[in-house]
Amino acid sequence: MSFMKRALSRRTLLRGAGVAFALPLLDAMVPANTAMAATVANPSKLRRLGYVYIPMGFNPEPWVPAGDTLDKLPFTLQPLEKIKSHVTVVSGMELKNAYPGSHATSNAAFLSAATARRTESSDYYLGTTVDQIAAQHLGQNTQLPSLELAMDLLNNVGQCDNGYACVYQNNLSWSSPTTPLPAEAHPRLVFEILFGEGGTPEARRDALKRRASLLDSVTEEMRRFQLHLGAGDRNKVEEYFESVREVERRIQRAEANVAENPLPDLDRPVGVPAAYADHARLMFDLQLLAFQGDITRVVSFQLAREASTRTYPEAGVPDAHHPVSHHGKNPEKLLKLAKINQFHVSLFAEFLEKMAATREGDGTLLDHSLYMYGSGMGDSDAHDHTDLPILVAGGAAGNMRGGRHVRYKQHTPLSNLHLTLLNKAGIEINRFADSSGDASELFGPLPM
Repeated sequence: MSFMKRALSRRTLLRGAGVAFALPLLDAMVPANTAMAATVANPSKLRRLGYVYIPMGFNPEPWVPAGDTLDKLPFTLQPLEKIKSHVTVVSGMELKNAYPGSHATSNAAFLSAATARRTESSDYYLGTTVDQIAAQHLGQNTQLPSLELAMDLLNNVGQCDNGYACVYQNNLSWSSPTTPLPAEAHPRLVFEILFGEGGTPEARRDALKRRASLLDSVTEEMRRFQLHLGAGDRNKVEEYFESVREVERRIQRAEANVAENPLPDLDRPVGVPAAYADHARLMFDLQLLAFQGDITRVVSFQLAREASTRTYPEAGVPDAHHPVSHHGKNPEKLLKLAKINQFHVSLFAEFLEKMAATREGDGTLLDHSLYMYGSGMGDSDAHDHTDLPILVAGGAAGNMRGGRHVRYKQHTPLSNLHLTLLNKAGIEINRFADSSGDASELFGPLPM
């Protein structure tokens, strides 16, 4: 085939009926003996940013490490044991612009560090979120500039919290102060966004009826394509294809468990896994595939909505999260809150381990990515926005130094961290929101 006479484009797609299948980074995509070869085969800089939000703060005592290292992880962070060399815990950060304290402003300020206009109507106003600033730079050459995900299917309107419009709790990402970006919570729709070629809801529904699998449309082209690849590249493609196929199987199994779906088309939920953890793992795996295929380089993910009454029997907490978060220093409620915090961390840890096991060039997906995980609320009982629970993971290609606990003695704007992560991803700006400096101490050469 003629395309093998020169290097394959990084944006090589296999196309089928309504399918655009992006490929992972292959050796055949690297021009031999060129400067580009070193850049593509051995990517030496950060190329992706991800943000994961947890609602309603945390129980600090079983979260905050005792010292400056992660040698001994506290209860809540114990699921990070296998991956802790890639993780830094950051203590002492605050969101001044989230006050007066509320659930709405916790969610709204997390990525914007901006003050939400208090309104119950459509004249809402916030600020451009950090992920969308990243998308303006990192998303220019990808299929999707950014991907917005959530776990809750609610889309309430009107007033949801102390005179604040529901839009502030529903949306984590804003492309402008007046433009919230709705997040998708349904795995099937996310899968279609990543690997489908769009079209109307009716067209997508008809296409699904005609095929057992979205990937069936590219199976034959995949076989022909692999004949012209080296053994190493064939293995990469086969592993990636099977990963995508397995995610689709899990989505299909979840949908099969819905005996009858009264909703009319793919714009509405058809069926998600019954267990929260299974749903969350699917959403994390879709992020992994999106990064691996370079479909997007920026992701935001809301693990649960603020003021959520979701229960977590899988974590031994059958009580609703929101009432538990108003613990009043009750030891029983504090323990339950810690278990919920640990459960969420465990799902993030599984995802990080998968990223660390996925090779890319001279490193891994995790090396070339930075994720920030945390909440816009600290003490949930007081609706406080200081001493936030924050983790930063990945970033070895940007000299991120993991296995540490960075403690700020004075309350430090979370926007300082946002600014630094943007800069480390090659987005050179001098200020973000109310930043007062940077958080460069998270990066740099290891001390002698």
